[in-house]
Amino acid sequence: MTNSSFIGDFILVGFSDQPQLEKTLFVIVLVSYILTLVGNTVIISISSIDPKLKTPMYFFLTHLSLVDICFTTSIVPQLLWNLKGPAKTITILGCAVQLYVSLSLGSTECVLLAVMAFDRYAAVCKPLHYSAVMNPRLCQALAGVAWLSGMGNALIQGTITLWLPRCGQRRLYHFFCEVPSMIKLACVDIHANEVQLFVASLVLLLLPLSLILLSYAFIGRAVNRIGSVQAWHKALGTCGSHLIVVSLFYGTITAVYIQPNSSYAHTHGKFLSLFYTVVTPSLNPLIYTLRNKDVKGALRRLFNRDPSL
Repeated sequence: MTNSSFIGDFILVGFSDQPQLEKTLFVIVLVSYILTLVGNTVIISISSIDPKLKTPMYFFLTHLSLVDICFTTSIVPQLLWNLKGPAKTITILGCAVQLYVSLSLGSTECVLLAVMAFDRYAAVCKPLHYSAVMNPRLCQALAGVAWLSGMGNALIQGTITLWLPRCGQRRLYHFFCEVPSMIKLACVDIHANEVQLFVASLVLLLLPLSLILLSYAFIGRAVNRIGSVQAWHKALGTCGSHLIVVSLFYGTITAVYIQPNSSYAHTHGKFLSLFYTVVTPSLNPLIYTLRNKDVKGALRRLFNRDPSL
């Protein structure tokens, strides 16, 4: 590893401490990446082409698919290269780009999932005013807020992290350049950085998650007032896919960012990160297509399986 690295390059230790897993992980990551690219590209394509999918829900789903494609692409090619070959290095410039891009897109996804929860709240609780509430101008503004908040967070956290003195330390015990693992390379007191990371996590992780839970609390109350099994089935059909995606994404990312120094995050951090950076983006298209009649109908129309649909 030392002979193949250049002075100043970071060494991504990744899973090299478990070499027996590397070949298996290479296959899993490669398959997941292909599924991510194909599945999310299909969702973007059918949402753009099919007139029946020109709704706020699919407008936001298109943005989510674009985020997932770019998010995984900022991480997976380097990961595959490191899993396959003996070299485990990444240049300083490559690490900085990966840090900014992945942090920006990950933060964008957090906010975007909250925006999608608000859309589901409006669809279930304000059905008669849904079109007026979720008008195109508001949808574009909400999507813009998600993207801008992600970029703003990346500029602040990424820049502060990269400016930390490392005193020559280059071994990063992770498979990509991520804030919680990078600040551990610093040779100065990082308590202030950990506090800053915790505050940023509260704003961009727990605040959106709280808004999601609040939206679904209102949805549950509205459906409960109706008191019919059919209403619950309809609500699950409308919100089920989003709930599954939120559970998969937030269930893993919060463990890494809210308590980065916990023994659980230290022991399982790489695998948790692998889940929300590689596995979850590949599952999102399957979740939305398998549980969604509109998407399945659009796919049938796209491939001309049933022209009457």
